[in-house]
Amino acid sequence: MGANDITTEPTEELRQRETQSLAKANEAIAIRPKRGKLTLLSRRIYNALLYHAQKQGVDEPIYKLALAELIGDARFTSNNTEILKSHLRDMQATTIEWSTSSAGVKKWLSTQLIGTVTIEEPGRGKACVITWRYPDEIRERLVKPNQYTKVLLEISAQMRSYSAAVLYEIGARYLTSPGRLSMREDVIWWAAVLTGRSDIKEVDYRFLKRDVIAKALVEVDTLNDEFGLELIEHKQGRKVEELQFRILPKTQQALGGINDSNKNVFDLEIVGRLIAIGLKQSDAQDTYATTDDGHLRSALDLVEQRMKNKTLPQLKSSAAYFRDALKKGYTVTQPESNGVGEGESGKVKTIEAPPPSRESQMQRVRDAWDAHQIKNARQMFEEMSEAQKKATKETFEKTKLTSLATPIAKAWRRDGSDSRIASSSFFRWLVESTWTEAVSEQDLINFALSKGILKFG
Repeated sequence: MGANDITTEPTEELRQRETQSLAKANEAIAIRPKRGKLTLLSRRIYNALLYHAQKQGVDEPIYKLALAELIGDARFTSNNTEILKSHLRDMQATTIEWSTSSAGVKKWLSTQLIGTVTIEEPGRGKACVITWRYPDEIRERLVKPNQYTKVLLEISAQMRSYSAAVLYEIGARYLTSPGRLSMREDVIWWAAVLTGRSDIKEVDYRFLKRDVIAKALVEVDTLNDEFGLELIEHKQGRKVEELQFRILPKTQQALGGINDSNKNVFDLEIVGRLIAIGLKQSDAQDTYATTDDGHLRSALDLVEQRMKNKTLPQLKSSAAYFRDALKKGYTVTQPESNGVGEGESGKVKTIEAPPPSRESQMQRVRDAWDAHQIKNARQMFEEMSEAQKKATKETFEKTKLTSLATPIAKAWRRDGSDSRIASSSFFRWLVESTWTEAVSEQDLINFALSKGILKFG
């Protein structure tokens, strides 16, 4: 084996991640929360916890894992354990119902998603540990299920919307069934399952189809090579009453197929809206690539409506307002209806986010610093010789490309550093590999004062 073969092969860590397979109980796939709300990150965390519980065995009443390993397997990109704790609390507060049928007997079960969770933080230099348990009534069915679907954590983690993550698992479940047809349920049931929401009472199907289902179908089709899904509508008269999905196995695709622009899961309209409210292009692309689609659109809607509201003081920074709204979950609500996608016809109430905290102000400074460093990296790259540029790009491909989201990696292979989608990841990597020393808070404050970004009292 030559040197080139060694450097182009995936790392052992990547191989392990690609083969992590969860035996997920069929009744745990299309779960409909009856209280609380499920998110994309909570689903990733849940799958990762269940994967490790199955490795440890059904006889263990309490499961234990290094927190760093959970964070890696859940593809959680932050070191902020408070965010992780928040999602764990949400899972504990979420009541779910599972309905199963066998030999004509239907069984209904209502329970928590997860039981007691403990995070031990022993101090600097020592590994944090998480322990958790499942309600006794469902532990064996979860950890050692009789009927289950194999779910690859790597593929599931690539999904960037909750609805796509659910449809991927549903597709995996019914791919090997004789008719390759999913369950057939009413529209409200599907709306709750695909959004993770428990408060849906009525649905405008047009918007559910356009904003949730259609986008999720494209995403699933783009990010996995095994199957696609086709929506089947069951009507009573002209009204769509029930839905199900047909699973369509994929044949071997031509290599050029991955560059099909029609399969690009990136919505450049959304990226454009982010830029319009004040985010730099690179930040807008990164935010789009790493944020749940539903949360992103909700926060964007709130900011855009706030910007149009002439009765309130003008925002000092729409971008900072957006980040604060996204972080704290502020959104546009519709008090007269709990339906999905009715914002165009229903009355809208805006929930105002509070003034930015010091933490938010510092994040704004850090964002400005990052943009400043990326600008420096771009300039440095442009001043390189062609040989240096080639070597730099090759190093990026060997060390970073395999860890990028699939659409970004595809864009890089197609357009390289000229790609609108992938260039921000490349130059951010160039910053990290060039200026390796961590920037201190005092450095950030000095930078902010020199640029007139903020004035600290």
